[in-house]
Amino acid sequence: MSKKVLVISTSPRRGGNSDTLAEEFARGAREAGNDVEKVALYDKTIGFCKGCLACQRTKRCVIRDDADAIAQKMLTADVIAFATPVYYYGMCGQMKTMLDRANPLFPADYAFRDVYLLAAAAEEDEHTVEGTVTGLMGWIDCFEKARLAGTVFAGGVTAVGEIQGHPALEKAYQMGKAV
Repeated sequence: MSKKVLVISTSPRRGGNSDTLAEEFARGAREAGNDVEKVALYDKTIGFCKGCLACQRTKRCVIRDDADAIAQKMLTADVIAFATPVYYYGMCGQMKTMLDRANPLFPADYAFRDVYLLAAAAEEDEHTVEGTVTGLMGWIDCFEKARLAGTVFAGGVTAVGEIQGHPALEKAYQMGKAV
């Protein structure tokens, strides 16, 4: 059965290494017959959450910017994949801001069950991605019907394009095919 898959690339760099992971995940999911949409945050206008909590009543953010529209796409997706560069052993600020702005989903009847993490970092050690996983799990834990379904980590990549030939690309593609 075809699933609605939303891939959110949070990299500030167009064609960055985590963005390339997002492309491969999307390609695999598309080839498996799913309805796939990729959203990149690098050209979006996304303000910080104001903490007003109006969204808990209205199920929409009072800030009408790109984050509000993306959160509405998240609401109806069966699968969400977040791609992020790892900065200082955590997710990038763009991803954290988007997760905060997805607060209107908390009281809503969200469709997503499986959430994936695609991450790239200059540091190669496997522990490099642990803070990013912990941060995303903090968000996922607030959605009792959702789970972290898989993680792909590409270590040792810094400059745009360094990920070419990295085994994580194939892993992201195969993970996308398996959604």
